[in-house]
Amino acid sequence: MTRTTAVRQAGGPDAPDARSAPNARGTVGARGAGNARDHRVDALRGVALAMMFIDHIPDNLLNRLTLRNLGFCDAAELFVLLAGFASMLAYGRGFARDGVRVAIGRVLRRCGKLYVYQVGMLLVSILVITQWRQYHQVPVDFLEPELAHGFDSLWRAMLLQALPGNLNILPLYIVLLALFPLIYLVSRVGMGFALAVSCAVWVLVNLDPQLNLPNWLDPDGWYFNPFAWQFLFTLGAMAAIVTQSHGGDLPRRRWLVVLAWAYLAFSALQSFPWAQWKLPNLSPFDIDPPQKTPLSPLRLIDVLAIFYLVLSSPRLAQGAGTRVGQVLAVLGRHSLEVFSAGTLLDLLARLLFATLGSNWVLQVAVNVVGLGSLFQLARMLDRRKARLKQARQERRQEAPAAGPVDGPSQQHPVAAS
Repeated sequence: MTRTTAVRQAGGPDAPDARSAPNARGTVGARGAGNARDHRVDALRGVALAMMFIDHIPDNLLNRLTLRNLGFCDAAELFVLLAGFASMLAYGRGFARDGVRVAIGRVLRRCGKLYVYQVGMLLVSILVITQWRQYHQVPVDFLEPELAHGFDSLWRAMLLQALPGNLNILPLYIVLLALFPLIYLVSRVGMGFALAVSCAVWVLVNLDPQLNLPNWLDPDGWYFNPFAWQFLFTLGAMAAIVTQSHGGDLPRRRWLVVLAWAYLAFSALQSFPWAQWKLPNLSPFDIDPPQKTPLSPLRLIDVLAIFYLVLSSPRLAQGAGTRVGQVLAVLGRHSLEVFSAGTLLDLLARLLFATLGSNWVLQVAVNVVGLGSLFQLARMLDRRKARLKQARQERRQEAPAAGPVDGPSQQHPVAAS
């Protein structure tokens, strides 16, 4: 895969160039310079971000058409899997090139930035809700614990001991990214070994759901159990290594493609809200929905099937370069900013629905304005990033002319000019 801005964004602005990733022994491979840029990861992350915006508004009728109603998994699984993939591309090479200390420093700086965004969303949410409640009565459960338990509990949310609803995925990302140096170092022993260790922890959680981090708001712990979800993050990181040894793609095997499509068809039939659409129930089995907190096997296989079909498909690589694909890719290239803005827009939409009702006019307005605003934000950030990149290139081109030419005698005149 050629350089993908989306994975650099996932790694943060201080991340190394993500044109290539280390293999299990720390070496680097990359697709040839003549190959076209691959936007699949950008576009897939854009799809996840758009669906997360839609899904986080409970009364939004559009969420009947998102992934969570068409399969076992939802956008959160895609988000975490792609985060692992992008982290390996953005940071993995730095360990071999710059050393462990420098690479860990970059990871920790990114974790710090994620925490700043988490706290920012928390404080803005508190401000919006408290001001809104002065004029309109809304349920206190819009943001726990600040409204349901009082402002004295704010410090718990700041320390990630209390995770309010819709503000619980960035803390997961912080923990998983902080674990990335360990994941990378274990992968140097071998990808199989890294996956075996990670899988063993995931299996343990599914056997004993009590293994979780504490959440003051929920006796069951974190909604996204990091001990379980680390397996999905690790799978994404190892997939990045595999793609680099196969020209940017996952190896395409016909039998795997058939199995993946068959599983997705079963998942769609089993998960579709037949009653909500007033249709006959065509679910093959009478089973409970798979649990999200421990990342149950049905959800895990579902997201892996989607990921495999996308990353092994040359046609989808071409499709990601179309106009629609580029709209999604723009969102995906600025995932942190788009996700944070989308979370706050979700809150405003929920407040509007609670106050004015969820009529069709408001439904259309919320989705058009919300998704349009996220796209405009991403496009503005894209243009800003392009300008900064161009400015850096111009400075590099000017640098040789400003430096010494033949020795000390040239330094003073050139510097003076």
